[in-house]
Amino acid sequence: MRGEPLDEAFVGFAGVYGDRVYAFASSAARKGFPYLTAREQALLLQCRAAFRHPERMRLPPNLEDADAMPPGATPLYAEGHDMMVDVAIPKGDILPIDDPRLIEVLCAGQRTGLHVTLLRSDRALTDCRPISLMSTATIRQLGDEVGSPLDKRRFRENIYVDLPSAEGFAENDWVGRRFRIGSKVVIAVMNRDTRCKMITLDPETAAANPDIMRRLKNDHDGTAGVYGVVLVEGVIRTNDEIVEVG
Repeated sequence: MRGEPLDEAFVGFAGVYGDRVYAFASSAARKGFPYLTAREQALLLQCRAAFRHPERMRLPPNLEDADAMPPGATPLYAEGHDMMVDVAIPKGDILPIDDPRLIEVLCAGQRTGLHVTLLRSDRALTDCRPISLMSTATIRQLGDEVGSPLDKRRFRENIYVDLPSAEGFAENDWVGRRFRIGSKVVIAVMNRDTRCKMITLDPETAAANPDIMRRLKNDHDGTAGVYGVVLVEGVIRTNDEIVEVG
């Protein structure tokens, strides 16, 4: 569904706290990636999901106490009732994430016999790695290459990095290196992010622009941005500095 900007987030070993803790499994999907996504149902991008109790899902409930235990204990996730999500669908209705009517909406226009079920996890149900990063310079360059500015939300990154003096795709050189974000979080960049149809879909209208993928495949090995794993957990905030560490 449509993403949202955050001023701060807890970055844990399993990914960003509260990120993608729900998913819809589809009987038509591959076993290795069993989810219904906007690739199959563009309506998903026009749905807005929001935690019913955002103040309880901003950070882990015992983060302060866990941080105080050397060298820093792994904090707990919220209890199930605190993780309840409500979804605003394009018609204007707001439905609980577990309401069967929401599945009916998502199955509309899909093939006969499709079976969709709701999944919930304490960890982020991410595609490949716990954390994704992309530079704003890459987004600007790719927009120049396709001839129109691109909304950064279409790339669905956890972290967007401003590299004002760097050229686009400079983050490709980060693979194999470690970085600290803010005062505590350390990540190791593992690999470049191989892209799919999702980035061709406008985050507001879900209209497709296949030229974006064609440009990436022809000129950038089909990748944009990078994936990382978390080595040291902690809270990151907007405008935090990112620096390389040994």
